[in-house]
Amino acid sequence: MKKNFLILLATLLVLPSMAFAEDPSESTYTQFAPITTGVSFLSVAPDARGGGMGDAGAASAPDGDAQYWNPAKYAFIDGVGGASISYVPWLRKIVSDIDLISASGYYKIQDVQTVAASFRFFSIGNVLIQKDPNPESGYNVKPYDLAVDVSYSRILAKNFSMGVALRFIWSDLTGGYNADGGEYIEPGWSIAADISGYYGQKVDFSWGTGFGGFGFNISNIGKKVEYGDYRSAAFLPTNLRLGGRFTIPFDKYNHLTAHLDINKLLVPAHPIQGDDESNEAYAQRVDEYYKMDPITGIGRSFVDMADGSPYDFGTQFKKLTWSAGLEYDYNEQFFGRVGLYYEDPMIGGRQYATFGAGFKLNVFSLDVAYVLSIAQNNPLDQTLRFTLGFNMGGMKELIGFSKDDK
Repeated sequence: MKKNFLILLATLLVLPSMAFAEDPSESTYTQFAPITTGVSFLSVAPDARGGGMGDAGAASAPDGDAQYWNPAKYAFIDGVGGASISYVPWLRKIVSDIDLISASGYYKIQDVQTVAASFRFFSIGNVLIQKDPNPESGYNVKPYDLAVDVSYSRILAKNFSMGVALRFIWSDLTGGYNADGGEYIEPGWSIAADISGYYGQKVDFSWGTGFGGFGFNISNIGKKVEYGDYRSAAFLPTNLRLGGRFTIPFDKYNHLTAHLDINKLLVPAHPIQGDDESNEAYAQRVDEYYKMDPITGIGRSFVDMADGSPYDFGTQFKKLTWSAGLEYDYNEQFFGRVGLYYEDPMIGGRQYATFGAGFKLNVFSLDVAYVLSIAQNNPLDQTLRFTLGFNMGGMKELIGFSKDDK
């Protein structure tokens, strides 16, 4: 059973990267070296607004889903509080029952500080595990991952804020199945933290007011997710996100905002055996990889070479992913969005365009996003995202108006 479980674990860990890879025979890279992590659902953009701008959001205008992109933005959010819920049918090109459901909420306890919380549930659907070649020996399990987190953000200067988040992660890859009536594989778990910052400044033009902003978020800093011995432990998707935005007004009501995010996974690549490397040397590097602690892994992620070759800046640069997006709004009520996402073929080859739309009223907002693949055989193609948001201040105004009206 443990052998089957480890096969399941390896498949689920590698799928998010392998599924997006281009055909190596059609690529210019020399070695395919995806960076694999555990609980990779933590890297999936949960909301339709950021999803409609090529997965960019480190410095976007603060909204109810800032918990994922940059919790520090909450400190500058308008209103006393709010909440949102999002739904993403994931990898529909492969299976029909993988879903990501998320919810978040925030509350301003003072004008300069905000608390927030979010919940993410990732259902991996039905997975058939077979003990042996006999098809009748298999059984279905329903693996799932979930994360619950809280954050605190505060304005530290006129235009600058910082935020911290604490996250609990639970990963049950056997769906609670008790193998052979006795053996039970314990779910994996971890605790992680985020550190984020945000700076924003109004820019005055003769015809209107624009805005410039910058944000960063170092997310999922924490211990590995362990499912058994140390060789079944997996790094969290620790990530450095840097982003900026600039808003240009056309007039009082029409604005166009450009966004750019750069991401770097702070996780070392799994070793790949070099052409001239002995089996013993390779086995030693693999063992060191599994025994490496997460903090050491963060440092190694900037310099490690999967095949053990000397440091090469070009290879390290290819580990960056890029998100660019445009958002048009009319009177900050009606929105149109477009974006591009690029990942080098060496580490996965995800390349897609995104489109989105939304509208916002005093009480609620609704956003929708759509993914159109650029690379061939991309399972993200035609992915939809839906987000429904609620504004507590708008609700209070509506209730107050109704009472006064009576």
